[in-house]
Amino acid sequence: MRSLAIATLALSFSLGCSKGSTAAVDQPGSLAPVELPTDHPVLTPLPDPEMNGGHAGRAPRRISVPQLKQSILTVTGKQWTQIDNLASSLGQADFAVTVSDATEPNLVFAKFLDDGAREVCLSVARDDLNRAQDARVLWPEVPGTGRDFTVLDDATIEKNLGTLSVRFWGSPLDSTELTDWTATFKKLAARAKTINKPEQAWGSICVAMMTDPRFITY
Repeated sequence: MRSLAIATLALSFSLGCSKGSTAAVDQPGSLAPVELPTDHPVLTPLPDPEMNGGHAGRAPRRISVPQLKQSILTVTGKQWTQIDNLASSLGQADFAVTVSDATEPNLVFAKFLDDGAREVCLSVARDDLNRAQDARVLWPEVPGTGRDFTVLDDATIEKNLGTLSVRFWGSPLDSTELTDWTATFKKLAARAKTINKPEQAWGSICVAMMTDPRFITY
């Protein structure tokens, strides 16, 4: 009984304190401006994201035709044979009708780039079939000279995909992307084996990376 009385007294005391206390009221926060040295260069403030398409900094820009031409040559060692003929359609100024390059993403650019990527990537992939491992462009991390890519283990596929993503985009795939790209490659390898065109396995990965926004924007 004594312990019950003590517990009841403690509870009553607690409730009494709660009723008598005043709850804290949240106050709006504020940031004090940073005082820059008097000789500091003038800073241009970033645009409001709501006024800039949701971007805190500048919006991504599509590379120009000369930049695309050089990028394709740099990552594959081959050139898209039709890029000069299609330059005006891809947005390069001809100084007859247009005097400035168009670098906005559009369906015409995407369609022609897809054609060019297929030409270049499959050509490189066919060449790689006859190259030594250290000379290959699209699967330098795959040992041996086998043409059945369905037998590759996940670790080898992931390592090669990581190398390609750095080659094409300058940054590795994150863990989630790596899992997805590995699963995609396995499907491509199975199809390539079925139609007896092994070059299409890694060649198709090349096409996907070359037409990805990370390859054509900066």
